[in-house]
Amino acid sequence: MSDNKKVMTKLCFVYGLIITFVNYLGFLVPSSGGMPVLETAAYTEWIDFMRRHNTIITAFSVISFVFPIGLCVFYSFSKRPKFTAHFINLPFAFSAIGTLGWILSFLMELICLMFSGIGFNYEMIQIILSSLANILQEAIFIFTFSFLIMDFIHRKYVLPWLFPEGHLNRYIIRLKPSVRFIVLVFYFSVGIFPMFYLTSMLIITAHNENITIDPVIFGVLAFIGVFGIVISVTFCNYFDSPLRKLKQAAEKVKAGDYRQQVRIVSNDSFGELADTFNEMTASLDEKTRKIYAIQDSIIRGMAVMVESRDNSTGGHINRTSDCVKVFSERLQDESRYRQVMTPEFTSALIKAAPMHDLGKIAVDDAVLRKNGRFTDEEYEKMKVHSAEGARIVEQVLTQVDDEEFKQIAIHVAHYHHEKWNGEGYPEKLSGNDIPFEARIMALADVFDALVSKRCYKDSFSYDKAFSIIEESLGTHFDPELGRIFIDCRPELELLYDGYKV
Repeated sequence: MSDNKKVMTKLCFVYGLIITFVNYLGFLVPSSGGMPVLETAAYTEWIDFMRRHNTIITAFSVISFVFPIGLCVFYSFSKRPKFTAHFINLPFAFSAIGTLGWILSFLMELICLMFSGIGFNYEMIQIILSSLANILQEAIFIFTFSFLIMDFIHRKYVLPWLFPEGHLNRYIIRLKPSVRFIVLVFYFSVGIFPMFYLTSMLIITAHNENITIDPVIFGVLAFIGVFGIVISVTFCNYFDSPLRKLKQAAEKVKAGDYRQQVRIVSNDSFGELADTFNEMTASLDEKTRKIYAIQDSIIRGMAVMVESRDNSTGGHINRTSDCVKVFSERLQDESRYRQVMTPEFTSALIKAAPMHDLGKIAVDDAVLRKNGRFTDEEYEKMKVHSAEGARIVEQVLTQVDDEEFKQIAIHVAHYHHEKWNGEGYPEKLSGNDIPFEARIMALADVFDALVSKRCYKDSFSYDKAFSIIEESLGTHFDPELGRIFIDCRPELELLYDGYKV
């Protein structure tokens, strides 16, 4: 990178020479200033004043010429990473800075006029307007000509050489020349500037030769100018609109939303590009869905494999997952939980539910497959499955990009045996310190244990199960979530009755 910086510094000097050369050309361009105020008494007086104070005027001219050069040097020699960002944007920055000298020259002319004692009569206002027209002409010439030269060199040769891998957007560039801006620069270069210059020279020549210009000519010129602006705006929209749509869609695809489709209906290159983009995103979406389906199958397969070692919990994985789904759908309808229960969160929670007991793979078979209740020692061994489950889930999902899903899955495995009053395990968390997804999982897990037959008990009735949950609100379960869970009773009974068929 240090070698690149040396090259960039040299190129800054080259670009500085280009902007200096273009400014010099600006001096050589015949002035269209003066307008129809030539040879007036005020104009003669103003010229005399300029001659009498030639030293000051010359100093001001030098300052207006040197000032942009100083700004260019200041802009160029900044610290990294600003230096690289500044260099990438160099043609635009140098071109804009190059016009400042002319603007400064006009301001100095106004200051001189204020102290000249001539006063701002009608003729002097005409002189000022004439000078302003000349400055605008020069500024347009300097900016467009220098920008076109430097931007061509920059895009065609310099950037591909110094940044062969691309990715220029990783550098923070505040002002980027958009397509709309480029089109306007081209239009000013080949349209506005020549027409403005020729119109000015026409007016001056007609005035000097005492020729009366037909107003129709001015009307035609005005029409051409307006028509050119309309054409320019049309071209801007033609290029800018589809590119903006494609960029917005590409940003969403970059964020992981492969369902994006761009609606550009046209038979030109933009329509073809949009069709190709849409086909690409459709293909990516289909393949991503297949990958997620495989991932879900593997996760569920691991959970079922672990469950097969446990004599007492047959079907527990599927039932608790369905129970979480029913409960989550109800929570989405609750206004207080709507911000939390987003579609993404709900989907991740339902996918994570089968992983809540993965830690049982670390429990000894003698404990896991025991018929009957656990002793205190066996129960302590069983309790390690929560922390082990979190560790296993974290390892299994290491390469998964969805950070929200990973975090939810880890929390569900780790904290689904925590209790609202802090008497659960493994961390003895209490209240809202228990992750929200783990509080949801706890209700589904206990409810399934209550209404399902185990080797140490028969299944409880729905009345008894919901009664136990209601009695445990504020001790075992989050009281607010628990009440909503109890409100899901009709849907849950319908779900579990289906398992009995």
